[in-house]
Amino acid sequence: MKILLDESVPRLLKLRLPQLNISTVQEMGWTGVQNGELLRRAEEHFDVLITADRNLRYQQNLSGRKLAILVLPSNQVPLVTRLVPVVETLLITIQPGAIVDVPLTT
Repeated sequence: MKILLDESVPRLLKLRLPQLNISTVQEMGWTGVQNGELLRRAEEHFDVLITADRNLRYQQNLSGRKLAILVLPSNQVPLVTRLVPVVETLLITIQPGAIVDVPLTT
């Protein structure tokens, strides 16, 4: 599974999940690419997009896409760090085309 981290996601997530095939928007040279174009490019090269943009589903037509999208509740590093095990579990079960919100844990 190939995973892309959106610009809104701390790169720390990639470091905390070294066993996964994760690239960042920055590494791909796609910094500043608008959401519609980013989704098109991501779908050509990746299976999952991880983003903290909770409005993405309302701003873009996501129906019929094969790209799965995992939406973090925040891009704050302490919270993202705490959610790493949840993200890892969700990545195991996420299906193509799914949009999954990562729940806040206590």
